[in-house]
Amino acid sequence: MPNSPITIAVDGPSGSGKSSVSRAVARRLGLAYLDTGAMYRALTWWCLERGLDLADQTTVAAAAKDLDLRLSTDPDAPEVRVAGTDVSQEIRTTRISGQVSQVATNLGVRAELRRRQRALVEELRAARGGVVVEGRDITTVVAPDAEHRILLTASEEARLTRRTTELHGTSTQEQLAATRDQVVRRDRDDASVSAFFEPADGVHGLDTSHLSFEESVRAVLDLVAHGATHPIAASTPDLQEHR
Repeated sequence: MPNSPITIAVDGPSGSGKSSVSRAVARRLGLAYLDTGAMYRALTWWCLERGLDLADQTTVAAAAKDLDLRLSTDPDAPEVRVAGTDVSQEIRTTRISGQVSQVATNLGVRAELRRRQRALVEELRAARGGVVVEGRDITTVVAPDAEHRILLTASEEARLTRRTTELHGTSTQEQLAATRDQVVRRDRDDASVSAFFEPADGVHGLDTSHLSFEESVRAVLDLVAHGATHPIAASTPDLQEHR
């Protein structure tokens, strides 16, 4: 674990490796892990369970403020609970993936969840010595003062292949086609309210298209260890309440 509190902020589009790489980095550095995307997925699940119209932005934003959400910050057990119900698996289903962008592009929702995310980052810095926080606009809005800000990117082909393999175990042409809408459309929709394809000033860009998982993890760890400012060449805690 680093000697002083540290925040590692990681952005990136779907399939860039940001979630799996961030968990591995948190595990190896002994830091907390915060998946901000899970917060939007949890809210989507909650709204659907209550029969709310996701297109009703005012109602959904109000639901975000009342959301009883608890996230584990253990990279080995990233559990998500809503009103006491474990939704860790349910929020990863196609049902949620296909609709979460309606919630994630709601500006009222984003304001509320960003507030919670910032507060939790500060809490984890103090209580756990630091956090790896990943999602959308983390490097520029949620944690712009993070000691390390990284944007993971990858080609569309690489991202589709990874996400398809994650969902189906293989990546046939039929499976790639079925997954394309989930990945490409969601990134396009989310890009209307968040920038995560090009690194902002001071943000380190890392293209993982031709990197293995272990190479990607090593590249991020090297960046943290050495404080690099230029792209690297490719070669269970208690649940935290968010109210």
